[in-house]
Amino acid sequence: MPAPEQQPVPFSAALRTASSEEHRAAEQSSFMSRLLGGHLGVDAYADLTGQLWYVYRALESRAEELAGHRVAGPFVDRALLRTAALERDLAHLRGPGWRDGLTPLPATAAYAARVEELAERWPAGYLAHHYTRYLGDLSGGQIIRGIAERTWGFARKGDGVRFYVFEEIDNPAAFKREYRARLDAAGLALDEVERRRVVEECKRAFVLNGAVFRDLDARYPLSA
Repeated sequence: MPAPEQQPVPFSAALRTASSEEHRAAEQSSFMSRLLGGHLGVDAYADLTGQLWYVYRALESRAEELAGHRVAGPFVDRALLRTAALERDLAHLRGPGWRDGLTPLPATAAYAARVEELAERWPAGYLAHHYTRYLGDLSGGQIIRGIAERTWGFARKGDGVRFYVFEEIDNPAAFKREYRARLDAAGLALDEVERRRVVEECKRAFVLNGAVFRDLDARYPLSA
């Protein structure tokens, strides 16, 4: 009997599996462990929020231009946009002059530059960063929101944590399933070489994110 035809691995599963080590390393960074463990103050949380603003501004500044792209276009969704929420959080955390003195860390600048480069030159690679950021916000980001509310007394889903609140997504679990289905469809539109390149870019996205945490960690050294 002929051997049964092997079904290709869904693209969403390939991305998740291949990047699991880099994802875990970023999640378990010293900075995030200390922040979420209550060992750093609200200033460190505000600093993280400020760095994320640069990343999401890069992700979202060209979103409309990418709406018609055959691979990236289906992922452009106004319900995901985070820049305005980040700005509201920063106004709450740092005051109305929150832009004053806010500068990207070296790792943040490199991260944002990579996203901007991909949005302009390789939208399929941009998709890798879109996936790592937004699905992370809808998953582990909700744990961060809850801890931030309890630790620093933010109102539930209020100013200070609005970045993690997706007001236009009523059912996050269903949204994530549909997003993964779109990823699988995107994978079918790419050849094998391109799929592998996107997988490698997904791993790189987590590495870039981890580098931001390391820069933040150096800014808040352990007490002697």
